[in-house]
Amino acid sequence: MTLDRSISLENVSIYQEHNLVLSDITFHIDKGELVYLLGKTGSGKSSLLKTLYSDLPLSKGEASIAGYNLATIKRKEIPFLRRKLGIIFQDFQLLTDRTVHDNLRFVLKATGWTDKNEKAKRIEDVLTRVGLVSKAYKMTHELSGGEQQRVAIARALLNDPEVILADEPTGNLDPETSEGIISLLLEISKNGRAVLIATHDIMMYQKFPSRILKCENGALLDSSMAAI
Repeated sequence: MTLDRSISLENVSIYQEHNLVLSDITFHIDKGELVYLLGKTGSGKSSLLKTLYSDLPLSKGEASIAGYNLATIKRKEIPFLRRKLGIIFQDFQLLTDRTVHDNLRFVLKATGWTDKNEKAKRIEDVLTRVGLVSKAYKMTHELSGGEQQRVAIARALLNDPEVILADEPTGNLDPETSEGIISLLLEISKNGRAVLIATHDIMMYQKFPSRILKCENGALLDSSMAAI
């Protein structure tokens, strides 16, 4: 993997159990690059993301992400890989019985942070980044959908990841709020992180154009290589 390359796949085939989902795909994403991953439901977008964060094993081809070789990664290494990834889900996956601050503190504790002052500073830093410092002690269920997604992005940034993987991050949001979320992810990419966004939201990539990877008929088409 080159120094600027955060994600690299060469001749990868992806399976769900024994079913071939995507065949012989090759693409690379560099640091500081935002890329959209498009495709209909069932086209393989989620399977590709799961392969990248090692929820699905890589059985064919060569792939690396954030410096980890997905073909040879050991189970005990997967938690360390995921600390170098920021994963954002459509349904937020926040803990609803605690505050925004405590959601973030829970993640820091789970990933080995021990110093109380360092944890407090890191939480303030990421909440500042997503514009939610004033909501730190609100319960998550008191927030709007857009605010909850911003908390999810703040959580993804806690361990200063090299790569952001966002699975339908605007799927449950109105158009105006969606624009704010994509603008935030674009800003994050400009600060040197690779950002891969799986989405159905045509308006978003029309308003914020960038490179497109499209899952279609078991293949992956890359707009940087050919018109799609």
